[in-house]
Amino acid sequence: MNTQIAIFFIAITLISTGARAQNDLKIGAGSACPSIEELSPQHLYGLWRAEFAGLAQGATLLLEKHPQWPDSFSGGANRAGVQTRVSGELESEDFSLEESADGVDVSAVWQGTVLAGSCGKEIRGTWNSATNRTLYPFVMRKLPG
Repeated sequence: MNTQIAIFFIAITLISTGARAQNDLKIGAGSACPSIEELSPQHLYGLWRAEFAGLAQGATLLLEKHPQWPDSFSGGANRAGVQTRVSGELESEDFSLEESADGVDVSAVWQGTVLAGSCGKEIRGTWNSATNRTLYPFVMRKLPG
């Protein structure tokens, strides 16, 4: 787990300095944008930026292969230096993610849909804070790399 946190901080540093790395899944030379039916959790691996309607602070997320469940993903989120752990899955175009501030209890739930025609690089939905039970619409976009 400490390795994942270190990787997350390195990735955030690279983004903030303008460095770029390739984080998109390469399906094959000259491959087209994957359709909703072709999307898999691997298409979501990489750095993402999330913005929330009604909240001034957005978040940067790093999604990686889940160490225990190959059809899922895990990683971390960063909001102005406050880190949380995330774990989720993708079923067809339906995206779900659980967020934990302490690594044990769920502090927020993300429910969304991959935007058709976005090549798996944009997700829209709602973020539900367990603290105040308020829903905030979100847009997540995969950062270029």
